[in-house]
Amino acid sequence: MTRTPPRRPRRGSGGPATTALAAAAVLATLLAGSPGHEFAPAAEESYGRAAPALTASVATDTVVRPVKNGGSADITLSVATTGSAPTEEPVTIAYATEGGSAEPGKDYTPVTGSHTFPAGTASGTTHKVTVRTAKASKPAGAKTIPLELTVTGATAPEENPQVVIDAHGLPYQNAELPVKQRVADLLGRMSPAEKAGQMTQAERNALRAPGDIAAYGLGSLLSGGGSAPTPNTAAAWARMTDAYQLRTRATRFQIPLIYGVDAVHGHNNVVGATIMPHNIGIGAGRDPRSAERTGAITAKEVRATGVPWDFAPCVCVTRDERWGRSYEAFGEDPALVEAMETVIQGMQGSPSGKDLHRNDRVLGSAKHFVGDGGTAYGSSTTGSYTVDQGVTEVTREELEAVHLSPFEESVKRGIGTIMPSYSSLDVLGDGRGPVKTHADAEMINGVLKDRMGFEGFVISDWQAIDQIPGDHASDVRTSVNAGLDMIMVPTAYQDFTKTLKEEVAAGRIGQARIDDAVARILTQKFRLGLFEKPYADTTHLEAVGSAEHRAVAREAVAKSQVLLKNDGAVLPIGTDRKVYVAGSNADDIGNQAGGWTISWQGSSGRTTTGTTILDGMRKAARPPGSVTFSRDASAATDGYDVGVVVVGETPYTEGIGDVGNGHDLELTAADRAAVDKVCAAMKCAVLVVSGRPQLIGDRLGKINALVASWLPGSEGDGVADVLYGRRAFTGQLPVTWPKAEAQLPINVGDADYDPQFPYGWGLTTLEKPPAGGEPVLAALAVAARAAEKAYLGKTPAGRAIVDRARLLVQRKIDGAFTQEVSKPFAEADHLLLTGDLTGAVDRLRAAYRAAR
Repeated sequence: MTRTPPRRPRRGSGGPATTALAAAAVLATLLAGSPGHEFAPAAEESYGRAAPALTASVATDTVVRPVKNGGSADITLSVATTGSAPTEEPVTIAYATEGGSAEPGKDYTPVTGSHTFPAGTASGTTHKVTVRTAKASKPAGAKTIPLELTVTGATAPEENPQVVIDAHGLPYQNAELPVKQRVADLLGRMSPAEKAGQMTQAERNALRAPGDIAAYGLGSLLSGGGSAPTPNTAAAWARMTDAYQLRTRATRFQIPLIYGVDAVHGHNNVVGATIMPHNIGIGAGRDPRSAERTGAITAKEVRATGVPWDFAPCVCVTRDERWGRSYEAFGEDPALVEAMETVIQGMQGSPSGKDLHRNDRVLGSAKHFVGDGGTAYGSSTTGSYTVDQGVTEVTREELEAVHLSPFEESVKRGIGTIMPSYSSLDVLGDGRGPVKTHADAEMINGVLKDRMGFEGFVISDWQAIDQIPGDHASDVRTSVNAGLDMIMVPTAYQDFTKTLKEEVAAGRIGQARIDDAVARILTQKFRLGLFEKPYADTTHLEAVGSAEHRAVAREAVAKSQVLLKNDGAVLPIGTDRKVYVAGSNADDIGNQAGGWTISWQGSSGRTTTGTTILDGMRKAARPPGSVTFSRDASAATDGYDVGVVVVGETPYTEGIGDVGNGHDLELTAADRAAVDKVCAAMKCAVLVVSGRPQLIGDRLGKINALVASWLPGSEGDGVADVLYGRRAFTGQLPVTWPKAEAQLPINVGDADYDPQFPYGWGLTTLEKPPAGGEPVLAALAVAARAAEKAYLGKTPAGRAIVDRARLLVQRKIDGAFTQEVSKPFAEADHLLLTGDLTGAVDRLRAAYRAAR
């Protein structure tokens, strides 16, 4: 049931300071509220004299003190002064157990009394109040015992403390019982208000008061982008989440919060955490095992800070790189996205959910269901956005093949939660027109839950139900009936819980729908072990941002680098070479990490700890080699063996980064000038640090080597590793690289396909490209058929056959792309990812024959 939060402590009426202050406050309130008065008088104007300032304050060591059935609880009261000087006057605290759900004399021994700290008491002096509870013989929910405080001579604490007799002896508390049985027992005991609370997620900064967690029985809190404690350290995060979790102890069944964050490329909210490459780079790496390892490291760091839930991974399929969220996708091909969903096992462990209780696992959230990567340019009606949150117009066949299939893979992998998209879905020929996904019962209930068999819970996006046409009651009714289980409100949680209860009471939302939603939420909380261990397990706190974790990120960065061009074998660079480095993104960790880093939008500069690309290069060079940096290439360019120009984008997130919303795909004038100057003076390699392809065709002839570096995160050493040959270039394009913006959208499989670089392109420095021609390709085709018969289609052995064919074909193409070359080349990579080795080699043979 909903409880009134503990009252604020009273100030006593006996002291002159308190009396004067109270009178001044009353007078100020009256005057400020009277017609013609636009100000409140200062306290010293009231009654003609100033009220003495209170220099002391009283505090308690906790606001909630849980105690086992029959145990005793100590509440420590302390007095402190400004500057830690002794108190100037006596401070008296009267206390009494009063109110609450526990019954005095039956559940506990009433306590009443007072304590005076005399004048001259040292700051920090304490007094202990003990509350003794009675041993109950029957199972019971938690009961509260507020301790009312009346303070004279000092400022009272903001909130009265309360002792809570823990719930005990109830079946749902028995960890030996099956989760399904525990859920049924708890659900059967809950009131409508408690169920509504579980379906509510609030942003932590939106809480009117911390006590509202218990008062409204909130099921979840989140930190939106940039919502962090002060200081923003891993340890502070753990303390913060514990403080919120403590509030749930004051609810009847002590249902723990499930705290969520957007840790979309490492624990990117926390300064000092390991920042992974964004998903677009992970897709370029084409290594499912690496994707899983990055997920595991992220989970370990997130869980160590007391956060058991990560709003990741994004399993969207980006179909138009003008979209400001392109870099959150693994790529444009659903087969590639599905291959990278090993990240889910890294985060959650076993698909059964049996590993979720571990201190190195988190609950994941596949997003955004469904079609968020397919929204048409110009279809968005959200502010100045052009693509994000727009309309995805597709045939049913395309919907199934492109946008739904990655979610089917997520469900097979046991994903715990799924988040719908802000966007609208318009399936051609179904007669419905565009439907907001948050209101789409056919997709959420019909496809996701019924057909795919999704057993987790559906969490809305931030304030997304407000975009459904209609008033607030209609939004709540429509979204919950469509299959949403928890609503990321995130601010008006009071209105939401009230409205939800009213809709259920009126019969507009069925009780069965509510029970299903709450059961799904409770199931994940039980699986996470939150009922047994609600607080942060800080075992791995010291590992956040550790060298071991950064090494995993560094490897992922190296794998993500795509070598698009390498005339004259400019790369790798010898460690003894003299290197001239320029460009806006060479020495900027904020730019190389991108959006969703420390803040929602991210920002340029040294926003977190890590290694810039320039830092990595300086560490890699060995005498007599050297690295000289001139951001704008204004320094003299004589005497260098090679130039490296690092250009690209500055951070953005979501629709803020849509092309046409203050962004384009062109390099800045400063970056273009740096490329022109350096590449005119020496052999040069250009690195593009960006969340999507940049238009560079007009300078391609001047550039010896071109690298797509994506958004590598905190470990610039990984970029230096491939530049200097410590690791080989092995990455491949996860999206098509267009010649011009007018070509967009352009994707593998399109009938008209003539890009700058095709999907799947990527030169390697691992080995020399294989020699031979058609006879070798014919032999590889035979090997591919044999591998398929041996069920090796999606194995490293099968991939090796096609990779060998791809490298041979790339050698012949040598950058001379035509539609007849690019189209079969790109399609071969898609077929490889589906396990069709024979088809992949056949398409590569077609590209080989078309190449000049």
